[in-house]
Amino acid sequence: MRIVSADTGGALLDENYNPIGLIATAAVLVEKPYRTAKMSIVKYSDPFNYDINGSRALRDEAFLALKLAKKVKPDVIHLDSTLGGIEVRKLDDPTIDALRISDRGKAVWHELSKDLQPLAKRFWEETGIEILAIGKESVAVRIAELYAGIYSVKWGIEYAMKEGFVRIGLPRYMTVGILESKILGKSLDPREGGLYGEVPIEQEDFEWQVYPNPIARTFMVFEARF
Repeated sequence: MRIVSADTGGALLDENYNPIGLIATAAVLVEKPYRTAKMSIVKYSDPFNYDINGSRALRDEAFLALKLAKKVKPDVIHLDSTLGGIEVRKLDDPTIDALRISDRGKAVWHELSKDLQPLAKRFWEETGIEILAIGKESVAVRIAELYAGIYSVKWGIEYAMKEGFVRIGLPRYMTVGILESKILGKSLDPREGGLYGEVPIEQEDFEWQVYPNPIARTFMVFEARF
């Protein structure tokens, strides 16, 4: 099975380790043995102007996943929304009202479905490829999350080159390292079977460190200084 998935992750942190805004949405193509991405693309946001509590991330993820899927023709698309794997093309208002999710979650999906439901239906009619709202149960979604963290670090390095310093909050149970002209990101969860990802970089000559976020257990922090 060939799966395209997308997720948003990595946050610019302030001096008190609070998130200012999210940085990167990554879409990935995942194939057997399902440990890393065969291909990845990224869309960067402006973390200084980002509504963390809104539905922007899921909208960005859906459109980026579709962009990659049109290129690589996967068997299925997985989105990071835990709705039991329901097909997004079926998410009309009555179906959303019947979901066993919070009122807030229903409100978000009522808004999102105005764009995503007809888009998913049309894409399915043209290609036969389903878009599933499956969430973190999907290994492909988790790999996309790792890549979002890696791309956030890449953004952070470029930001630090101009500003001198950056502090990035990584996704849960994830660490990164800089080696051999690439950023290597790995899952810290031993139950995930060694999931990882890597993205090339040009700049290596700078100080960096990774350590636990002191106010958010299970999250690591990446810092770079030039």
